[in-house]
Amino acid sequence: MRLVVAGEADVDPPELDALTSQLRQRLLELDVDTVRLERSDEAVPEGAKPGELLAVGALAVSLVPAVLRPALRLIETWMQNRPVRTVRVEIDGRVLELGHASKEQQQLLVDAVLHGSSDGTGSPAPTGGPATASRVQDTQSARD
Repeated sequence: MRLVVAGEADVDPPELDALTSQLRQRLLELDVDTVRLERSDEAVPEGAKPGELLAVGALAVSLVPAVLRPALRLIETWMQNRPVRTVRVEIDGRVLELGHASKEQQQLLVDAVLHGSSDGTGSPAPTGGPATASRVQDTQSARD
């Protein structure tokens, strides 16, 4: 599972990094295998010390399927009262963007991702365009 935290408009990179670290610590409290900061694909800027760049706001989470629902609930709860606009969750080609939707809307989206559809019928999730707080995107289908 890959997570990308997007802060509100007034959140600067150091604050976003701190928020991401907070989420990482909370996820480690669950029975997950690993939660690591994601590496950036960008090249190291000229003149910078050699090493790897971290993607600010991105986490890679390894977990067993039984922990997926508790992890998504933790993310939803964690977002409350924090300057976080969205958390983009990528799971096996599906993208779920948790934001400021109602608790019921969030639950419907989580269920859709966990059951492999956007409408609870088992039909593929809609594609084309970014996932939002009201929609799930199946990126696997979009690539085919």
